[in-house]
Amino acid sequence: MRNQLLLVFCLLFSVSRAQTILSPQAEISIITCGPYQGELYSAFGHSAIRVIDPVRGFDIAFNYGVFDFNQPNFYLNFTRGYLYYKLGVYSYPDFRDHYISYNRYVHEQALALDSAQKQKVFSYLENNSLPENQTYRYDYFYNNCASKVRDVFVEVFKAEIKFDSSFIKTNYTIRDLTEIYLKQQPWGDLGIDICLGLPMDKKASAYDYMFLPDYIESSFDRVTLSGSPIVSEKISVYESSPETIPFHWYHPWIVFGLLFLVAGILSYRDWQRQKLSKWFDVILFGAAGIVGLLLFILWVATDHKAAANNFNLAWAFPLHLVGAIGLLKRTSPKWISGYFTFAAIISALLLGFWTLLPQTLNPFLFPVIFIILMRSLVIVKVQKV
Repeated sequence: MRNQLLLVFCLLFSVSRAQTILSPQAEISIITCGPYQGELYSAFGHSAIRVIDPVRGFDIAFNYGVFDFNQPNFYLNFTRGYLYYKLGVYSYPDFRDHYISYNRYVHEQALALDSAQKQKVFSYLENNSLPENQTYRYDYFYNNCASKVRDVFVEVFKAEIKFDSSFIKTNYTIRDLTEIYLKQQPWGDLGIDICLGLPMDKKASAYDYMFLPDYIESSFDRVTLSGSPIVSEKISVYESSPETIPFHWYHPWIVFGLLFLVAGILSYRDWQRQKLSKWFDVILFGAAGIVGLLLFILWVATDHKAAANNFNLAWAFPLHLVGAIGLLKRTSPKWISGYFTFAAIISALLLGFWTLLPQTLNPFLFPVIFIILMRSLVIVKVQKV
């Protein structure tokens, strides 16, 4: 069935690449699909635009969330921040059933558009789906599969369309909004908080909220077009059933809590015997240095704008790698004591001013930074003996 519908759509294109004329019975709607916690990228939900024309014989979903692993230099471009997504055209029943199969809710907002308005939207989408136009530069928060749905109507109707953001009563940052959707994915939340810096902590405008599909749906409920509501009907296509959140022993609090316990025992023993457990410190500071080096590269050598000005570099300091190498030497360099005094001071300042920092650090990092402080003090103490 999907192939037949796509064949029909391709034939329509071949008849006239300039424009396909919709019948008066055609309808356009916005589709919102719920989150799925099985993958990090699907935890925020999804948006699409449905066009159904029973006379023309197609029912299709325009999906701005398609990426192609086979595109040239995909992984290199991904690493550098040059993320390219494209507009895909799918059979709507297949699109809908895919999300339902993962127990993701599907909501539909039928739009109150006259024939001319429907034609404008469809012609825009039709042109946008051509091979030369379908690819766009992706941004996590400002140009994604949800915001592109909004932008279609903004670009088509311009000043005729009005958004009412008065329903947004919260004062969230972009980081706050992200964390709401990652409560079931603590490691994903931690990774994002480590990799992305101060730009994530800007207060989100009502327009910024619409990088999330839920807020596309809520916003369009209140959109007016030429003074009238744009949504004529809301349809609950499928409502997801509640799912039990499984308990995992490898939760960050448990993992870092056990690491803190090990570090505490080693620190007490090393303090008493005045001898370092160098293997632990080399692993600890080597790992922190590698993380810091990656964060620095993300900031200065890639186009990931949200990775700039990252306060995590205060604990994941790239020069910790040099400190780890210094600890490996049979005779410790003279600068070792001074370096780890510096590391202890920075760690203490981070912990002391935690709530005052302009960037919100992930609370899972608290024991990690405390371990860095503890081990730095032990190294300084032992080196002075």
